[in-house]
Amino acid sequence: MATVYIGLGSNLENPYAQVTQAIGTLTTLPGSHCLAVSSLYRSPPMGPQGQADYVNAVMSLQTALSALDLLDCLQSIEQQQGRVRGAERWGPRTLDLDLLLYGQQSFDLPRLKIPHPGLHERSFVLYPLYEIAPTLVIPGHGALKNLLQYCENALEVISDES
Repeated sequence: MATVYIGLGSNLENPYAQVTQAIGTLTTLPGSHCLAVSSLYRSPPMGPQGQADYVNAVMSLQTALSALDLLDCLQSIEQQQGRVRGAERWGPRTLDLDLLLYGQQSFDLPRLKIPHPGLHERSFVLYPLYEIAPTLVIPGHGALKNLLQYCENALEVISDES
C-alpha cells in the first residue's frame, strides 16, 4: 500500500461540480481508500490568460494500485468527465487529475514523472497539499512548509459553487 496525493482542477462546465464529482469517483477506486481531501480553492489560470479561474483541491489515498495503474484510472476519470487531451498546453479543461506523489518514490518514466514536475512551485497545489499534510516532505525538494514561502500569494478557499 502506498500513500498517494492527487491534484484536482477544473475551469470548465461547472468546475466546482467537476472537482466534487471527481473526488467522489476517486473514493471508489479498487484497492484504495480516501485518507483526506482538502478544501476547494479558487486560483487564477497558470496558462493562457483569458480563461476562467480554476477550482483546485488535493486528495490523499492509500492504494494498492501501482503508479501506472493509478495513472490509467485518473486518465479514465478525466475522459469520463469530458476531458479532451491534445488541446492547448495549460488551457481550459473540464478536469485535470495529476498524480503528485506516490509514497516517497521518484519516477522518471515516459508517461509519468513523480514528484509531479512543478509541484514545488505551484501555489494551487502547495496550499491544498499543506492543508491535508503539513509535515510532508517532497522528494528532492524538502519540507512542504518551506516551499510555501516561495508562493506569491495565498489562495481563496471556496465553500460552494459561488
